[in-house]
This record gives sequence, structure tokens and C-alpha cells, in this order.
Amino acid sequence: MLTRRGATIGVEAQLRAAQPSDLAAVERLLTESTLPLDGVRDALPSFVVAEATGEIVGVAGLEVCAEHALLRSVAVAPAWRSKGLGRTLVARVISDAEARGIHALYLLTTTAEEYFPHFGFTQVARDEVPEDVQHSGEFKAVCPASATVMRRPLP
Repeated sequence: MLTRRGATIGVEAQLRAAQPSDLAAVERLLTESTLPLDGVRDALPSFVVAEATGEIVGVAGLEVCAEHALLRSVAVAPAWRSKGLGRTLVARVISDAEARGIHALYLLTTTAEEYFPHFGFTQVARDEVPEDVQHSGEFKAVCPASATVMRRPLP
């Protein structure tokens, strides 16, 4: 069970690697969270989902771009928000990126600039992003130029 400040939070949510059969549920959750679907199908094998009572209640994605990667598609179902699930998902994706030998994680956000510094992300200029990440669909076309770009170096 997820815990926060020593309290047990409802039903247990299990984190696991996303499976092809999760695509529709992941897309539904991202749509409900007003997040883009472009590239999700291709990157789904490196996504992590949280499942509770047979439903996908959270998702976070890793889109690998050669030596670097994008943290993307972080969404939690409304009933599970503010309970630590998002934090758990992000920490898992960071750990997965480290295990893959990724040099740095990048993300684009229009709403969560205050959230991601808790994970070691700092704001960077768009022109500081390496080419492999700049060529991703999310970076090139999906997120607006006004989105905040953040980076987290990995060991």
C-alpha cells in the first residue's frame, strides 16, 4: 500500500511496466489529464503504470532518445491525486533511466515547474537540450515553445 506521512492510503496500487494491452487505458488517462498522445504508442514499452483493482490509475513515461531521455506523460487519476502516487511513479522512471545508463533526463511542462525540482530537475534553455531530445516528437511539435524545459543529470 502507498503510505504518506505514516498513513495508509486506500487500495493498494501496484507499479509495473506498461504492456501493449494498457495502451487504451493509458491514452484515456492522458486525455483526461490534458496531456498529448503523440508518440505514446511507440514509447509505451518504457512507460510505468500504477494499477489498482484492475484499473490503470497512474502512468509515467520514459522516451529514450539515444543517450538522453524525456520524462513524459505523468498522469494520475483524480481519485489518486495528492496521495504520493505521482511522486512514486516519477521516482520509478528516474530509477529506470539510471539503470539504462541514460546521461540526463529532460522534460517539458506548462503546469508543473514547481513540482519537478523536488526530483533534482532544474530549468534550462531550449537551446541547451541535446539534439537527440530535440528530435523527439514531443519536443519538436507537441509541446508549445512556451513550455518550461527542465533537466536532471543522471549518474
